[in-house]
Order: sequence, then C-alpha cells, then structure tokens
Amino acid sequence: MKLIIAVIKPFKLEEVREALTAIGVQGLMVSEVKGYGRQSGHTEIYRGAEYVVNFVPKVKLELVVPDTLAAQVVDTLANTAKTGKIGDGKIFVLDVEQALRVRTGETGNEAL
Repeated sequence: MKLIIAVIKPFKLEEVREALTAIGVQGLMVSEVKGYGRQSGHTEIYRGAEYVVNFVPKVKLELVVPDTLAAQVVDTLANTAKTGKIGDGKIFVLDVEQALRVRTGETGNEAL
C-alpha cells in the first residue's frame, strides 16, 4: 500500500476529486493548509496598501491506495492539478506498512 500526499491549489480540488473517483479511488482526506515553496509567498495590495503574504493557501490531499493503483493516482494528480504556473504543488509517495478498518477489523488492502 502507498500513502500519497498531494499539495495543490484550492480551486483544483473538485476537478482532482472527480478524476480520482473516475480511476477507482474510493476515499481521501482533505485539509486546508498554508505554506510556501520556491515562490516564498507573494505581495498583494489591499485598500491601497501593499503587504507581503508569506504563506499561500493550499489544499493537502492524503490517500492510501493499493500498490497497483499508486502510479495511476500520481499521474492523475499531476495531470489534473497542473496549471503550468508557479505553485502548482507537490506529490509525495510513502510506503504504508499496515492499515486497519476500525469498524470491521479488516486489515491490509481490504481495509481500504
């Protein structure tokens, strides 16, 4: 099993969710996060005053998928979340040692 963590632009969330559902992803967790990467934030003008925004709002997706689906999920995330502009996000893939569905006690891929 793989844990896939993706940080994307918020307005891409629904499009990404629909694409993941279409390839068979049955669930994911979404968190609203703030951060910065190479762009190191940006400046904005509000009521005539310029100020620096150090942390940019993003959406973090976390999903655990079987090994066989991981590459397709990463490709789908990368293609759907891409705008071609700075700040499109990052995708991380980690190994998952064990999963357990609390309600039924199922483990491994059956718990997904």
